[in-house]
Amino acid sequence: MRFLVVGAGALGGYFGGRLLAAGRDVTFLLRPGRAAQLATTGLVVRSPFGDLDLPTPKHVLAEQIDGPYDVVVVGCKAYDLDATMDSFAPAVGPDTVILPLLNGLGHIDRLAARFGDACVLGGLCMISATLDDEGRVLHLNDMHSLSYGERAGGRSARIDAIAAQFDGANFAATASETIAQDMWEKWVFIASAAGLTSLMHASIGDIVAAGGEDVALAIFDECCAIAAHNGFAPRPGAITRGRAVVTTAGSPMTASMYKDMARGARVEADHILGDLLARAARTESPTPSVLRTAYVHLKAYEFRRAREAG
Repeated sequence: MRFLVVGAGALGGYFGGRLLAAGRDVTFLLRPGRAAQLATTGLVVRSPFGDLDLPTPKHVLAEQIDGPYDVVVVGCKAYDLDATMDSFAPAVGPDTVILPLLNGLGHIDRLAARFGDACVLGGLCMISATLDDEGRVLHLNDMHSLSYGERAGGRSARIDAIAAQFDGANFAATASETIAQDMWEKWVFIASAAGLTSLMHASIGDIVAAGGEDVALAIFDECCAIAAHNGFAPRPGAITRGRAVVTTAGSPMTASMYKDMARGARVEADHILGDLLARAARTESPTPSVLRTAYVHLKAYEFRRAREAG
């Protein structure tokens, strides 16, 4: 099975590197700058689960793709998806499956509109990773899970084939028969944590110490209500875990969206918070006031950033 991993950043570099180290047929689709960097340093991963030093990972530039791959793994930011789809389009054939690892759900519709509904799987990952200044992938926590499945549910031959490839690749891979529910539950959590820590410019622990536990629970409950009105009420375990995480005293956790905002980078405000608010409006969900406040805060940041950039 031939994998095309789009990019060799934090997500693509980590999971693609694990697959490559396990002997799978992996090619990275790179931009020229990253290709030049990997030609010098190789793909380097530093992780609690074992380091990788892969000196010559196979790669292509967009114009060098010469035919379809079996699986295309996509882990870009949502605001880069249109350009990313253009870059890997020549790799998608009649039997190709696309495994997206983006947050939210809007990307599913965009991928399906471009390449056809049948070829797009559901997928999500749970990992904290980043690239350092030298281009090394740094794995920052003890989670490295990847879930995938047919969006309509159940199991299929192509899911079984992917499962066989992921087995033994030194990350926690799960072939889920409820991937749509799983994706909604992750979206609820990501939107809550991103909205909360970005709005407060603080970690979970600092927000709790300031007496903001009620605010944390309010935004989480609002996100849960939106999911429920869209037919994907979070399961009891997901609710218990989510409420615990956003109210943990002393927690240093901040969402990646807050980290992006703190360093002046682009954020996925529309894709994670805005899309959730839009789905609330379409289903007449109760007015999500804290979530909307967080969204307006992030949009104000985006407008200020654009103005200052000229």
